[in-house]
Amino acid sequence: MPIPYLKPTATSQQLIVNGEPYLMLAAELQNSALTSAKYMQEVWPKLRGANINTALGCVTWEQIEPEEGKFDFAVFDKVVADARAAEIHLVLLWFGSFKNGISTYTPAWMKTDQKRFPRAKLRQAHGELKTGDVLSIFHTAAQEADVKAFTKLMEHVKDIDEKHSTILMVQVENETGLLGDSRDGGPAAEKRFNEPVPSDVLKMLNAERENLRPELQQTLRNFSKSSKGSWPEVFGQSRQTDELFMAYYYAIYLEQVASAGKSVYPIPLYTNVWQNYVGADADPNMPVVVGGGGTPGEYPSGGGVVNVLDVWQMFAPSLDFIAPDVYLNDYATSCAKYRHRNQPLFIPEQRRDEYGARRIWTAYGTYAALGTSPFGIDTLTPETNPFRRHYALMNQVSKHVLAAQRDQTSVGFFFDELNTTGVLDTSPPTHAKFGPWNLTIERSFVFGKAGPGWGMVIHQGGAKFMLIGCGFQVKFKHESAGFTGILSFDEKEVAENGDLSTLRMLNGDETRGGGQCIMPNDEPDYGGFPICVTIPARTCVAECEAYALEDE
Repeated sequence: MPIPYLKPTATSQQLIVNGEPYLMLAAELQNSALTSAKYMQEVWPKLRGANINTALGCVTWEQIEPEEGKFDFAVFDKVVADARAAEIHLVLLWFGSFKNGISTYTPAWMKTDQKRFPRAKLRQAHGELKTGDVLSIFHTAAQEADVKAFTKLMEHVKDIDEKHSTILMVQVENETGLLGDSRDGGPAAEKRFNEPVPSDVLKMLNAERENLRPELQQTLRNFSKSSKGSWPEVFGQSRQTDELFMAYYYAIYLEQVASAGKSVYPIPLYTNVWQNYVGADADPNMPVVVGGGGTPGEYPSGGGVVNVLDVWQMFAPSLDFIAPDVYLNDYATSCAKYRHRNQPLFIPEQRRDEYGARRIWTAYGTYAALGTSPFGIDTLTPETNPFRRHYALMNQVSKHVLAAQRDQTSVGFFFDELNTTGVLDTSPPTHAKFGPWNLTIERSFVFGKAGPGWGMVIHQGGAKFMLIGCGFQVKFKHESAGFTGILSFDEKEVAENGDLSTLRMLNGDETRGGGQCIMPNDEPDYGGFPICVTIPARTCVAECEAYALEDE
């Protein structure tokens, strides 16, 4: 069998494992969980019980290379063997030079040798410099050591796992960037900042100007093809210029690490992003400081935020994609932005509550996500894990979801809880078009207070559709016909191989008299209405066929 790889589709890529497309129903462990095989003995059953098929967990540099040049994989090997026995795949998180904008997972021999491994300098008031808890990327020794360690890790992964494919992907570093300042203010960084901008940067920005993210185009508003000189001379003196400068050199740093690892074992590699948090993407109910802020340095400056996403994609080509962590940013907007240049979407960190779980249907259904991954999953029991139900259903229908992702024939959506009065609805209807059919997807009708909802609709060809989820309804309208109706609406059961069989034929109240297909919520509110017209959710899977009549 080939090792795990990414296979192109019409508009994205899919992860292939053991020769077959694989949908990651993933979750990330707490920061250092994977450093203890004993601790993980408690966790594997929790993951299985929550229908999680892939765990994201760390490999820390300080653990595998406690003495320079001497590697210890004993704990790591036990963890991988136990994951394989539990039938859980792994995505490894390389906590090497960088973790959350600092360097706390580097080995002791690196932390204590500032002369050989200089730290970044954070600029303070009155020109003072403060030593940051993060390696400077403008010196070579740390990068060279990281390259050696990561290469050793990937060689070891190949040795113990090439025949098994327990390990699917590797994340290179974690939320890279500089906290506390928009750029490194140390002497080596200052020298580089005031040297001519590298020609490959100017060439890329000129060649790709029309294809760049709008956020980067805004930074380049004063940039022209004839621009030459230092970074501030070409781009202006600003925090955005600082961020662009740092992004280029961070991307080069990670490219050296990633390319070395991929040369010995070429499974998919990526890095994740602590997003900036400002403007239309921010939750107005949360203070800016919760999300890390909207200014470079408040969030890790130089990391792969959308402002500089193109720089990362161009100058770190050994990374197969750049992945957003989505906690407080608008979920669907983040999904859309990180499909830039048709890179595949993977969300390595997100909320683990029901609010977060509802949103995964948009990631999988609309943006063809390889997987989603709520963070801190090992401290939940299966009974308290909201993802248990969502992943169970997603697993049942994964064959159909993967086929729809390949053909771009699905749409995902979610509807949040209404406020106490039921007046303010922050989840508008979703509109989709498949061939001549216009779909309006909205909350499931009830006579009382409407509840939350989530799911996806898959176009099966012609006028046939598959409906997955609960708490929503779908109205169909043919683009040219005068009348549109529902020809059939069947509740489905899903066999172990993913095949569907009819459980019940639905009609009448389940279609509001033929007007729409209703996928009811768990607890429909009858609002005092004396007739219980809406039944609770059951299998959460249905198929329907619409039809249209021309006006005579």
